[in-house]
Amino acid sequence: MSKRLQVLLDESEWREIQRAARSNRVTIAEWVRQALRAARASAPVGDLGKKLDVIRAATRHTYPAGDIEQMLTEIEHGYLTDGPR
Repeated sequence: MSKRLQVLLDESEWREIQRAARSNRVTIAEWVRQALRAARASAPVGDLGKKLDVIRAATRHTYPAGDIEQMLTEIEHGYLTDGPR
């Protein structure tokens, strides 16, 4: 079942959207549908509070890490050569 969405735009917004739709050779309705799909696809999924809780829990642990100067030296060496030393 299709649903109708009404959006009120001022004249300048309408003209910008109209130009964008024309340059993509689609109707304004199709341009808006594509823009809404893109916005949905880029929107974060899930509960922000839960994500923050997971990050906070992870920071309470200690993980092995190499010496930062050695790691940076190895990274730089990798950029300058074809592989690891």
